Amino acid sequence: MNPTTLIHNAPPLFISFEGGEGVGKSTQIRMLRDALQDSGLQNRVVMTREPGGCDNALDLRKMLVEGDPDRWDGLSESLLYSAARNEHLREVIRPELKGGRWVLCDRFADSTTVYQGEGRGMPKEVLDYLSNLVVSDTWPHLTFIMDMPVGDGLYRARGRQENMFENRFESLKDSFHERVRQGFLRIAAENPKRCRVVDAQGTPEEVHARIFTTLMQFLQERAA
Repeated sequence: MNPTTLIHNAPPLFISFEGGEGVGKSTQIRMLRDALQDSGLQNRVVMTREPGGCDNALDLRKMLVEGDPDRWDGLSESLLYSAARNEHLREVIRPELKGGRWVLCDRFADSTTVYQGEGRGMPKEVLDYLSNLVVSDTWPHLTFIMDMPVGDGLYRARGRQENMFENRFESLKDSFHERVRQGFLRIAAENPKRCRVVDAQGTPEEVHARIFTTLMQFLQERAA
């Protein structure tokens, strides 16, 4: 079955992109959106991000991604991210899916599990409780875990100018980011039906090709 047919026959999908700093999530989301629209989904693909996506969540985003790295402890961060996610789901994700549109999201609940769990040391049972409370049954159908060596990702991230004020996590020690990377790989291993690890090294076009091929494989599996 060709890609256009697979995409048209699929129900609206919720797809999240996860990974450490500098792995290229935002670029790849834009490229996938364009590819889906070119395949006939004009006006049926929504691109969003966390924390953010709606006004209430954007207010919380500024508090979370700017300022001193130790501004919040793990529990405060977890609660703030969960509040932003609840608003995002309520205002954007669930209505868009119900309206028949695909949703591509830059980070979702896996980031809280990893950054506040592996990174900040929050107990897994606390984070699982918050996820079950907020996300409920609205988990992504497919999650791309974009992976590359920590040093390469941080080199990219710390060289960006467009987000120079949103560098609260980028300024943390490399050991924090290595725990984050391993946390994402652990989630992928524990959730093989939902998660796909993608090598984020190479040109944007090379990475996009891997992502699109993986999406087609996922759709074929669902259609079988």
